[in-house]
Amino acid sequence: MGRNRVLISFFPFLLERNEGQIGIKVGTLFLLVLFICCGYYSFSQTKDSIPTFGQVDKAALLLKECDFDKNAEALVLFDVEDVLYKEYAYSVNSDTKRHVRIKILTNKGMDRANIRIPYMTEDNDDRIIVEEAQTYNIDEAGNILVSKVDKKNVIDKVINKKISEKVFTFPDVRAGSIIEYTYKISGTLSSGLRNWEFQSSIPVKFSRYSVQFPQDLELSCNLHCTLDVYQTRTTVKSDRLNIFKMINVPALRDEPYMTCEDDYMQRVEPDLIAITINGRRRSLTQSWVSVIDMLASDEDFGQQLTKNIPRTDDLDDSLRTEKDPYREMNIIYRYVRSNMHWNGHSSIWALDGVKKAWKNKAGTSGEINLILVNLLRDAGLVAYPVLVSTRDNGRINMTSPSWRQFDKVMALVSINKHDYVLDATDKYTSPKLIPWEVHYSDGLVIEKLETHEWGWQTLWNEKDAFRELILIHGDIDENGVMKGQASVTSYDYSRAKKMSALQEGKDQFIEKYFSSRNLSVHIDSSMITNADVDTVPLTQNVWFNQKLTSSGNYKYFSTNLFTGLEENPFTSDRRFSDIFFGANQSYDIVESFIIPDGYVFDGSPKNITMIMPDTSIVFSRIISIQNDLASIHITLKFKKPVFQVDEYDAFKEFYKKLFGMLNEQIVIKRI
Repeated sequence: MGRNRVLISFFPFLLERNEGQIGIKVGTLFLLVLFICCGYYSFSQTKDSIPTFGQVDKAALLLKECDFDKNAEALVLFDVEDVLYKEYAYSVNSDTKRHVRIKILTNKGMDRANIRIPYMTEDNDDRIIVEEAQTYNIDEAGNILVSKVDKKNVIDKVINKKISEKVFTFPDVRAGSIIEYTYKISGTLSSGLRNWEFQSSIPVKFSRYSVQFPQDLELSCNLHCTLDVYQTRTTVKSDRLNIFKMINVPALRDEPYMTCEDDYMQRVEPDLIAITINGRRRSLTQSWVSVIDMLASDEDFGQQLTKNIPRTDDLDDSLRTEKDPYREMNIIYRYVRSNMHWNGHSSIWALDGVKKAWKNKAGTSGEINLILVNLLRDAGLVAYPVLVSTRDNGRINMTSPSWRQFDKVMALVSINKHDYVLDATDKYTSPKLIPWEVHYSDGLVIEKLETHEWGWQTLWNEKDAFRELILIHGDIDENGVMKGQASVTSYDYSRAKKMSALQEGKDQFIEKYFSSRNLSVHIDSSMITNADVDTVPLTQNVWFNQKLTSSGNYKYFSTNLFTGLEENPFTSDRRFSDIFFGANQSYDIVESFIIPDGYVFDGSPKNITMIMPDTSIVFSRIISIQNDLASIHITLKFKKPVFQVDEYDAFKEFYKKLFGMLNEQIVIKRI
């Protein structure tokens, strides 16, 4: 891991952070948001053929399937959002209006009737109103039936002190229904800066995003699209108006070994550039400098790192005679991990404060890991908070500074020129491993908030890999029944990944990793060891029996047992996302099989080595047959963690050959 340390100074034009708000300082103070007193501006130039609310025809209600995705469970008929920026004497406010109509095609699509609209609540910046919402059905006589959402059933659900949701459910929804709703958000300058996603997990017939803003405000709309986008840039009176449209947008479907869907979402990202006030241009572009500055002063982040966390007597006793820095780190990390309960909420903030979380022995990931940083520093260790984006949250765009890209904070500890990344909400990962959910990503290390020292760190160690050692021995009797034992030893990330499944129970674990992947095999008994020690590999032993396939004097069996490689996940002809394994991989498979008297091996798979052209994957198989014993040694190594989408054709072809060889049958014949 490497990091460039940078000493930075105060940015001359300061942006204040409140969740969902950017306050602009001009001179001593730029006045805060004025109450929006004007009605919503109707964008006549963006109307297209979108029907007004409530104007639903029978043809849409009789629609049975999406014409460009026959298997879709639901279809977004249209989804449009119009953003209007209004300029006042001392502020710029935003009005956002959204109109959505969805066709439910099957019973599986009925969960689309459950709506959640997030908005910012800190300082009451965003004012949100669900204006109208109703369900449409058609009866046997061809009459359109309308069921309105009672506004009393639109509730506000508090997520935390910064974020809430409008939550409601449409009534009378069934396959064939149409649901429709509109809402309006009035807020600050930054309230209108929501990314617009053309795409969804269901297909979208029509999607439109428009933003209108005064000449004094400079705003860019950054497209992240591989599909065709129709763009219009014009003016309305003295305002600029940008319009973006997509039609027949395919659903964004999950693919095997795909990172966050947001990394591939067809979208527009609006960004504020500058504003001109009284002839003077002020930059609104954030820098990592301004982000660090905001974090330093924030009561839920920087100020929490100065809190005095009282050490408990048992922690003090454990540390009293310890002088080795690594063991000190290990003691503190394991103490926090064991004694703090994570409530399941991930964020970079300690919203209720680290002291309260420490007292209650429970908190968010932000509270728990900021406690960890405090305790590590208190012990004299060199520890920093590192802001990360987990795999489910998506990749970080380093060219677009924003704290909103991060969904978690962890601890980074430097000992003897080696850096350790710790997450005390992860109960199964050794401190020697970078937490799996951020491995092969970048983290923003904040070394000294008070002097604004920071740097990017690549969270990656090529030596830490998915490592599996599989040992299998089988004895075949004259009735064609194989009885055997398998030992699977899981190292590093293989161990960490399996541990979360093991917590659901041993029987469920054996079913997931052994029985369900080898349907012709019966597991007689099993034993799992080293589950409580995260610094040693997890060992799984199973005893099994299997009835071999027979045809006349011949019997057949596959040697591909309990490897985790029983089924090829890459069979699709096309792929739109990179293949992200997240770490290098190593499989070492050693097998032996003894056949009964009166049988001989009737040929066998050949020794072979297969290598990708760039040597990123290497497969080797060596088979030795001596009398009644077949010995097999297979090695498979992946030397890089990611395969780009433009490599998919070659990768898919390699995988096809790989699984063909893994699944080759061994044949024995009665003599």
